[in-house]
Amino acid sequence: MPNLEHPAYPAATLLQLESLVPCRESQVSMLLSIFGERQQFSFPSIFIYGHTSSGKTYVMQNLLSTLQLPHVFVNCVEYFTSRLLLEEILIQLQSCSSEPEQTSHVRCDTFNDFVRLFKQAVASQELQDQTLYIVLDRAEQLREMEANILPAFLRLQELTDRNVTVVLLSEIVWELFRPSTGCFEPLTLYFPDYSIGHLQKILSQNHPPEYSADFYAAYINILLGVFYMVCRDLKELQHLAVLNFSKYCEPVVRGEANERDTRKLWKNIEPHLKKAMQTVYLREISSSQWERLQRDDGEPGQLKGLSAHTHVELPYYSKFLLIAAYLASYNPVRTDKRFFLKHHGKIRKTNFMKKHEKTSNHLLGPKPFPLDRLLAILYSIVDNRVAPTANIFSQITSLVTLQLLSMVGHNDQLDGPRYKCTVSLDFIRAIAR
Repeated sequence: MPNLEHPAYPAATLLQLESLVPCRESQVSMLLSIFGERQQFSFPSIFIYGHTSSGKTYVMQNLLSTLQLPHVFVNCVEYFTSRLLLEEILIQLQSCSSEPEQTSHVRCDTFNDFVRLFKQAVASQELQDQTLYIVLDRAEQLREMEANILPAFLRLQELTDRNVTVVLLSEIVWELFRPSTGCFEPLTLYFPDYSIGHLQKILSQNHPPEYSADFYAAYINILLGVFYMVCRDLKELQHLAVLNFSKYCEPVVRGEANERDTRKLWKNIEPHLKKAMQTVYLREISSSQWERLQRDDGEPGQLKGLSAHTHVELPYYSKFLLIAAYLASYNPVRTDKRFFLKHHGKIRKTNFMKKHEKTSNHLLGPKPFPLDRLLAILYSIVDNRVAPTANIFSQITSLVTLQLLSMVGHNDQLDGPRYKCTVSLDFIRAIAR
């Protein structure tokens, strides 16, 4: 039983559309109800919002192209000024029209010019007999343009007296769009995030033909079990699925396991998924480089599985500052004398110290430290004498800007600034090498 039904469109077309937009049937059904039949006037403006990778752009593109509805699709990031945006809409409108004389580029500086040229562009019979849809993707960029652009697009049907609907796609809510002077309120439609079941269904559709669908679905289930808590982005998950599938298949290819040996397959891929976890969203290395790292597991000396931030190049003293900051964040203040002074005398190990040193400071996280403690540790770990010059202080500021250190508290503290070290132990080990 098909989920999409509409009297204006053939059942075969709706069935094809349903197969292209899995897990978004309710949103497509709502849009079809709003659009109505081809010749009917639709709502003047529709605002569709939702988080990134929730299917807004993909659904609109497939909906309009599959049903062969006349439409214009413009990305507002690519056409970032009002003139570029309006001219691109007119250029795409000319391609929608079959009249050969409407092929020249016309300069459009104001919205008044756009309304006049828009009426000329939709004068052809096929554009007058059905609704024209103008889709503005990444519509939050309209807030950076002239103040009249957004209200005018919302009332374009009224201004042009034509059968046109403007669809705005955005990742932010309508309340952040609404001008202080007021404007026409669009019809809002929310695209929720994909659930883990939806992601399982969508990702499992891309299984390679040489493997069974159940085998690939089991792999996707393992992938989501690792990454779902930290990554809900469908595009990122698709990238990770393609990148790590060859490693999952290795025992099957070598004949050491069959497709049903889930436990053995999981043991083989678990360390590689943990490595991939540290570079989620970052795209710090290419797919070919990642595959090369997976193949070269036995080579010593490579920092495999670490973020590319571990390879960052820092000035000479910035490296020592970062090491000193890590020591200050994870070592208690009472141990500074024991670690960094040559003649610290005898230190009694009291029961109090033994009790509290049982808990690893790495599990408790970094602790804030003052600037003078950071400099004191720096002077003790650098071989040569370091003067507290402006160069040293500027490098501390640069480390904060790079988010390798974070400033704790307010800038107006009387006792000076306090910092935390935000990098991992593997990072410090790489810097220390």
